[in-house]
Amino acid sequence: MYFDVAADAYDRFMGRYSQQLSPQLAEFTGIRAGQHVLDVGCGPGALTAELVRRVGHELVTAVDPSASFVAAAQARNPGVRVEQAAAEKLPFPNAAFDAALAQLVIHFMSDPIAGLTEMRRVTCPGGLVGACVWDHAGGRGPLSPFWKAVRDLDADAVDESGLAGSREGHLAELLQAAGLEHVEESELSVTVEHPGFASWWEPFTLGVGPAGSYLARVSAERKAEIRDRCRRLLPTGPFELRAVAWAAHGNA
Repeated sequence: MYFDVAADAYDRFMGRYSQQLSPQLAEFTGIRAGQHVLDVGCGPGALTAELVRRVGHELVTAVDPSASFVAAAQARNPGVRVEQAAAEKLPFPNAAFDAALAQLVIHFMSDPIAGLTEMRRVTCPGGLVGACVWDHAGGRGPLSPFWKAVRDLDADAVDESGLAGSREGHLAELLQAAGLEHVEESELSVTVEHPGFASWWEPFTLGVGPAGSYLARVSAERKAEIRDRCRRLLPTGPFELRAVAWAAHGNA
């Protein structure tokens, strides 16, 4: 899936979660000083920034298919090589990196196995390829209250629970299918504080991702119904939302 939205819109929608997730994915995959690391599907650069903190800008490369995200990631991470490219066709030679990571991207690849195979190809033998995806299938992702409200009103709505890597064990299966060895899967979690319902709801109206696209397609009346049902599902006043992601890594 191609994200044709402004970087700031994505930040408001998902950045509040991805910024907390990035250090955990980097830690899970064992990123350390001296490694040359590739961030695949970097978005506006949340994981890119974490990798820079760990290895330095000169050892981080990032790619994303969205021109607006590439521009934002480059502006926010001076000195990092950021290119516009899809995961399924990475513009790098074989064994160019010590590790390749994909945060919240696998489920949006047009061909996840092809994308992971490319990540394996550009990673040196024995290097790590890692990825994470929200537990949409388990109802523990940051968008789960929204999709529950939608399904309560529209049982035929296509949510994100069937996307690649969003159920237990599937991300590991994808890595294995891409030829990675010694694959391990684990859970990562973040907890985000929301000042109130309005601050949680507003980013859904920005048209970001499947949730934003769904909301943009429905009538004003149905949109109001979804909003009201979400309000009933969430606490009044300030609240915390815990979100869980599946993470997996394997050796190239």
